[in-house]
Amino acid sequence: MSFYTSLSGLQAAQTELSTVSHNVANVSTNGFKKSRTDFADVIASSFSSDPTKSVGSGVVVKANQQQFSEGNLKTTGSALDLTVSGDGFFTVKTAGLNSSTAYTRNGSFKVDPTTHNIVDAQGSALLGYPVDAKGNATATGAAGLTTLNLAQTSGTPAATGKVALGVNLYAPATVPTAAFSATNAASYNSSTTSTIYDSTGKASTLTNYYVKTADNAWTVHSFAGDTELSVGGSKTGTPVTFGTDGKISSPTTPIAYDAFTPATGGLPQTLTVDLSGSTQASSAFAVNTRSADGATVGELSGVSVDAQGIVAASYSNGDTVSLGKVALANFTDPTGLRQIGDSYWSSTGVSGQATLGAANENGFGSMLSGTLEGSNVDITEELVNLIAAQRNFQANAKALDTASQISQTIIQIQG
Repeated sequence: MSFYTSLSGLQAAQTELSTVSHNVANVSTNGFKKSRTDFADVIASSFSSDPTKSVGSGVVVKANQQQFSEGNLKTTGSALDLTVSGDGFFTVKTAGLNSSTAYTRNGSFKVDPTTHNIVDAQGSALLGYPVDAKGNATATGAAGLTTLNLAQTSGTPAATGKVALGVNLYAPATVPTAAFSATNAASYNSSTTSTIYDSTGKASTLTNYYVKTADNAWTVHSFAGDTELSVGGSKTGTPVTFGTDGKISSPTTPIAYDAFTPATGGLPQTLTVDLSGSTQASSAFAVNTRSADGATVGELSGVSVDAQGIVAASYSNGDTVSLGKVALANFTDPTGLRQIGDSYWSSTGVSGQATLGAANENGFGSMLSGTLEGSNVDITEELVNLIAAQRNFQANAKALDTASQISQTIIQIQG
């Protein structure tokens, strides 16, 4: 009987050695949770057995208990490196034909170059909830989960139709002697540039050249890119006059230019320039006000994740769009989760079904961006456990050897 008792001890010690070795091997795995081997003694007895004379029959592995204490946090600076500080798991949709919902504490995410979804190193898509303009989730539960996708553009293109300029023209300026030419700086007194957009959202430059022609009188030439704009078919410029008080007296309405086709492409467009806010004074030339309508399509320029798990994308046109809120999952008994590899877990009857929510909600931890949760393995502790498991194995092997020697002695006596 002692052979089998020692054998059970050897098997149990071997299991503990495997568990500790697995912990040590994953000391650098982000989001890894160590396990602990728990044992129970084996007693064979009945109601008629004398409890003072019962002898144990060995040991069994009761459980490999997962330890969900939080690992050390590592700062990375990447906005899509996420950590749940406290309770909760990231929810992902695994890649492949047999995709399923899995849970992880490894928050190392990136943008898939093909689908533009936020994914982990295995290609599993991070799940979240859609949000409104204020960042409030518009769905709940498992049915409301969706992949978090980073749209590469934002906004609807619109051609510029109106430009307003309020400039101050230098009253003591001299009248240029050279005929006006945009390429000859001596032929005009001042100039301004404004950004305008074609119907596809592409930007170009509207340049206005101001040429003094007499006291209180000027001419404005407008160019879209390298093309001078015309008024009524004429490209001689538009006269601008001022009163003795320095206020503009003409034109009193915006200058309406003929339709032109932008060099950047798009449909032909018309443009008006409003100079009603302009003045003439003895102070230096200055642009006091400038505005223009039209819009371009913004290109994705950055992404951020706040403490509530709201993923926001910023674009080159100034738009900031909330794309969704990262979904978190929690369980009645996380130690009952099934490990399925790649730092993933799946729910079981022991763990219970996932309770879904978001960061900073009841029962869930906070969200940290720019950090990763490392393994919760303490290498010093595990090496001590490894030595202890080795000693246990050696002791059981010695007990087995002793039982063998006793049996050999008995056989020799009988012989």
